[in-house]
Amino acid sequence: MMSRIKAIINESISVKTVLVQDQQMLVKIGQIVDLVTEAFRQGNRVYFCGNGGSAADAQHLAAEFSGRFYKNRKALPAEALHCNTSYLTAVANDYSYDEIYARLVDGIMNSGDVLFGFSTSGNSGNIIKAFEVAKTKGVVTIGFTGDTGGKIRELCDYLINIPTGITPRIQESHIMVGHIICELVEEKFFA
Repeated sequence: MMSRIKAIINESISVKTVLVQDQQMLVKIGQIVDLVTEAFRQGNRVYFCGNGGSAADAQHLAAEFSGRFYKNRKALPAEALHCNTSYLTAVANDYSYDEIYARLVDGIMNSGDVLFGFSTSGNSGNIIKAFEVAKTKGVVTIGFTGDTGGKIRELCDYLINIPTGITPRIQESHIMVGHIICELVEEKFFA
């Protein structure tokens, strides 16, 4: 049991070691920090979407902006798109599950807003459709995926593709990168 626990921890460390050595990824994370900070400065909003554990990550990161990260400060306009269960179940029932985020993107997002989509495979139909609609509206799309980026790769303005195909390791790194973005945006915005 102890050796298996150590192996899992080492697997997580290994993924993060690859990330910290990827200069292009570090630059991209910095660009996202600048982009989100500027979106907030311009009065735009930041939205998050995902499925399952990725929905939990999306909601978590939205709360870091709308609540607080380190600083006691005003709320930033950010939210997760899946939190209205009446809407979610109605649209999934009346249209299809693939439409749940696309309809909200079309209904509430504006040019200059930012949409984070979390999909470990990069192939989640509802995230793909949301990004397709976002593109037509001038919404900036940031995909958080696993190693290949999946189908969503082509729809992202920025892609954070974690260098593994193992779902728990991908999600652990998604939350780490998300926390980095939240921390640095808060520092810059409220400097």
